[in-house]
Amino acid sequence: MLAHIAVLALITLKSAYGLDNLKLKGPATIPADASSRLHPALASFSIETAFFQDFFGNTTNPNQLSLNLLSHLKDRTGIAPEIRIGGITADSTYWKPEQNAALVNFVDSTGALHNTTIGPEFWKIIQLLPDSTKITMNLDLHDLDYQGALSMAQATLKGLKRDQLATFEIGNEPDHYLSFTPANYTAIWSKWAKDISTALQIPGPRWQVAATAEDPLWPYGTATANSQLGCASALAAGANKDNIVKYCSEHTYQYSVCDPPRIRVATLPNLVNHTRLAMYLDLWQPRIKTVRQQLGDDSFLIGEYNSVSCSGKDGVSNTFGQALWLLDTTFYAASINVSRLYIHQGGPLALQSSTQLNHGGLSFYDMWYPVQNTNGPIQVFPSYHTYLFIAEALGYSKTLHISNIYPGRQSNGSTITTALGDQSAGQLVVYGFWDESDKTHPAKLALLNMQIWNETMTGQRPATQFDISNHLTSKNASYIVRRLQAPGADVKDGTKVTWAGQTYSGLATAGGLPDGTARGDYKEEHATGGVITVAASEAVLVIQGSDLHDSSSVNASSNSSHSSKNSSELVKGGNFIWGLLGVLLFYGWTMI
Repeated sequence: MLAHIAVLALITLKSAYGLDNLKLKGPATIPADASSRLHPALASFSIETAFFQDFFGNTTNPNQLSLNLLSHLKDRTGIAPEIRIGGITADSTYWKPEQNAALVNFVDSTGALHNTTIGPEFWKIIQLLPDSTKITMNLDLHDLDYQGALSMAQATLKGLKRDQLATFEIGNEPDHYLSFTPANYTAIWSKWAKDISTALQIPGPRWQVAATAEDPLWPYGTATANSQLGCASALAAGANKDNIVKYCSEHTYQYSVCDPPRIRVATLPNLVNHTRLAMYLDLWQPRIKTVRQQLGDDSFLIGEYNSVSCSGKDGVSNTFGQALWLLDTTFYAASINVSRLYIHQGGPLALQSSTQLNHGGLSFYDMWYPVQNTNGPIQVFPSYHTYLFIAEALGYSKTLHISNIYPGRQSNGSTITTALGDQSAGQLVVYGFWDESDKTHPAKLALLNMQIWNETMTGQRPATQFDISNHLTSKNASYIVRRLQAPGADVKDGTKVTWAGQTYSGLATAGGLPDGTARGDYKEEHATGGVITVAASEAVLVIQGSDLHDSSSVNASSNSSHSSKNSSELVKGGNFIWGLLGVLLFYGWTMI
């Protein structure tokens, strides 16, 4: 416990002070710890089954806001984000072929949602999504009804376009029900997956195993840890004995408001810190390694995640701080070889927890509200702009690799903490992106200043000068800078957030509702010199080399004007706790 307290004390002490300058060390060549190739759908979505129609409407009234927001992401990578249709309601969702409505939720007089039925019109909603959208369909396991799962799988294959199915999942978070162990879960799961594949003549592996909720137990490799249901234990129990597993998925929620003790620690300062975030995700590194050794480089997914479980926390999950957390989470996960992350969207569910903070409406961690609800009007939240940043970092390359340049990693693969050399105490983060066409220098850099600056604060906003000169293609190389900005980390109003000078949260002139189109003057800085000023609670994408020449293509369709400035004009401006303790005390990693 003393080790844990020491880390948090160092973080707290250092966070009161900014780091004025950070010079990145060389060499600029791709590091040995760089990831495998990044998947173009790295930043994907998990949509709660019961809320799917709320997000996308239907063929008569499609939700153009949602469709526009997805299209912007596809425009930047050439590949649409993948969508998992699932979550806790998938285990109480049933196929009803005679149903006229696309989706019907049975909600009792207390507001509790008991089950969902879908009919043939449901698949027409999916066809509204951008071309190339891959679908993962979550089947019901909780009822132990094989015929029900088979009928839903059959309807899915019939309703989707050819090759649109990514995978099937059987069950959502099965470690939370029916007292499943790796052995009895795998016995049912593998038989169902094989039998459905045979019955429906599904070619090749099309199954995603686990979808578990609990954080890994430590120390890893002990009898207790091995008995925990998850990706590695399911594979060890024979889940892939018939070569049907394509991917393995686990869920991550760094904080929670499912119960009062965890509500108290789900705060913005706790969320917006690289050290806490990286140490949390490091819990999965042994499992990721095990899964990739058995299934391949792109086989480990975070199939559902967000910042705060039980639908987020107002003032935390709907802020610009969440946007910074999301950026760092996605890039750090990618750097430890998580192939794709599916951010969960939906609403509070009355039967999920009797002690949860939230009730009714849509979730506070949603990227946007597609419909008016008890928690707010139709709007786009700050975090959506993060997915634009990620998409432009990926671009159209299919041969991109990522590495965490700062604070970097220890020799054992775990993150470098304050005591081991992170002078910023988790406030400054740098990622490099190398394309296989040129491994001598990063094609792009992501610079994150996670120091908390709130809109309500007074005085001069702190800033840090990042010196990237050791990573430029030449001493006088030119590069482009795009900024993710807001007046502060506590900002909830998406119209105050910009990516490259533009907000995607503005109101349409007709009807006064957001339509997800870019508004404002497009801005990028064409710079030289190697020193970039990044304000507290701000992030920057740097583009150089061959990517420099194609950098404006993603904005070609925008009606907004483009502007630039030289570098000389830059203005200085829950469960996790126990898992962290386990890493520090038992696994033997040199965290402090």
